[in-house]
Amino acid sequence: MKPDKRQRDAIEQLHEQVKVCKRTAREEAELFVAAVAKAADRKGNPLHEMQLEELRERCVQHNLGANANGWRNPFPETNPKSQLLQYGFEYWHDTARFKAMCASRQSGKDFNSEGEAAEDCTINPKHGWMIAAPSERQSLSSLDQQKLWAEAFGLVMEDEKITREGIHGETLLKSSEIIYSNGSSAMAVPGRPDTVRGESRNVILTEFDFFDDPNATWRAILPSITNPLRGGEKKIRVVSTPNGKGRMLDKIFNEPPKGKMVWSKHLITIYHAVLMGLPVNIEELRSAMDDDEGFGQEYECRFLDGSNVLLPYDVISLAESFEATESWSLIEAGTLNPTYLGIDFGRTNDPTVCWTLQRVGDILWTREVLVLKNVPTPDQERILSDRIKAASRVCFDYTGPGIGLGDYVVEKHGEWEPTKHKMGKVELCTFTAGFKREIFPRMRRLFEAPTKLRVPVSREIREDLHQMQQVISNGEYNYWSPRTKEGHSDRCTALALAVRAADAPAAAFGWSRVNTQPGSGSSASGIKARMKQFLGL
Repeated sequence: MKPDKRQRDAIEQLHEQVKVCKRTAREEAELFVAAVAKAADRKGNPLHEMQLEELRERCVQHNLGANANGWRNPFPETNPKSQLLQYGFEYWHDTARFKAMCASRQSGKDFNSEGEAAEDCTINPKHGWMIAAPSERQSLSSLDQQKLWAEAFGLVMEDEKITREGIHGETLLKSSEIIYSNGSSAMAVPGRPDTVRGESRNVILTEFDFFDDPNATWRAILPSITNPLRGGEKKIRVVSTPNGKGRMLDKIFNEPPKGKMVWSKHLITIYHAVLMGLPVNIEELRSAMDDDEGFGQEYECRFLDGSNVLLPYDVISLAESFEATESWSLIEAGTLNPTYLGIDFGRTNDPTVCWTLQRVGDILWTREVLVLKNVPTPDQERILSDRIKAASRVCFDYTGPGIGLGDYVVEKHGEWEPTKHKMGKVELCTFTAGFKREIFPRMRRLFEAPTKLRVPVSREIREDLHQMQQVISNGEYNYWSPRTKEGHSDRCTALALAVRAADAPAAAFGWSRVNTQPGSGSSASGIKARMKQFLGL
């Protein structure tokens, strides 16, 4: 039966309404796309044209959390991308194949990179990403951030595979891979040439400048991502704070482009980030760091003269032993083999670490790595006191908050400073640049073959030791470590102090052979008294 005129008119009216809805939706979509493009346009952002000094001055009067440009994120609050600040939004929507971000610490650079990768995995089934970072901890942390973004985008994780290499419990990560329900995947690996070689995926190199050998890693990656026979050309994302001149990030940002590889470069200092909405107090950061060079590199994105990892993983592995321990009893300390302590003091931001070495023959064995987090100073003194008594010599961090406890410790146990004829047990160590140049190279030499040092096989200790950097500035070496949520290479510093304690001449401690031969005039009670005196009991 044919529709009557009234029905035909209703159908025609419905068609017109559908056309209007489609046209309105199309116009709204076009307006939204235009709004996103405008919000992501770096050329319209005057902050990118300002010099460092001008940015610094603008931050003085800036209201934390506000955007100095009046910029607004165009995404509704229900969209995960509504969390992005202006600089993160610009980076995310830059579709360049080769993209690099030189960014301040605490600016969320990894957060933005992993979000972009998660969105790509959501939109494009069977796409693959590889995340490489300087350490196992950083690689897994980056992968965890991508998981959060994927969940926010509604992408379901189907499987997770973790591959390790080595023997016993403390093995090294080879890769950790998550596989999504649409066939996309993301793999996290430590940034070594052997772990990245042969993987034809889009790549995120996070904190690339802090890889043991970024040039070798780059050479291993490049053939796989440019081979059209292995799935076509892939994207590269280099994300890092600077780590000295002459390294990969410095070349990308400060050298003219070579060949067809043209990088889209995003420079985000702490001043850019704060002026674009990051609610961070810059002066508090500067005061907490108390290191102009470190602040310049980590927050102002300055390329210092040069920097290298003090202890690469392969060097650390030379000294690792399952017979070295992280804890032991004080009863064991009362042996004829002398013990030495290095104490790096911390109270709130960083932990206190007391590293105990014992000399057995010509080898220094780690017997204890005591970590005290957020422990009140009086309690720390009580915990450390018995260990100091049992030690032959102690090197104590007499810098910043350690000064007060250091004064108390030397009053109780005696100070070691031969130039002032003080022959006690505890050396108060002030961390000047010159002092660092004494202790860290000496510690490094003990790691090198033939190794004269043994450290526990521990992922946490390994990562802490690996964080310490050797920096060249104004033609001089210095040593510095980035601050992480785990600390500030406190274990590495405590170990360097313990090595210094062990280097002192034995005679300085009254360490002399006790004559026990008949007729020597030494009674058993006299020997016991001398041993107690030596052990500080």
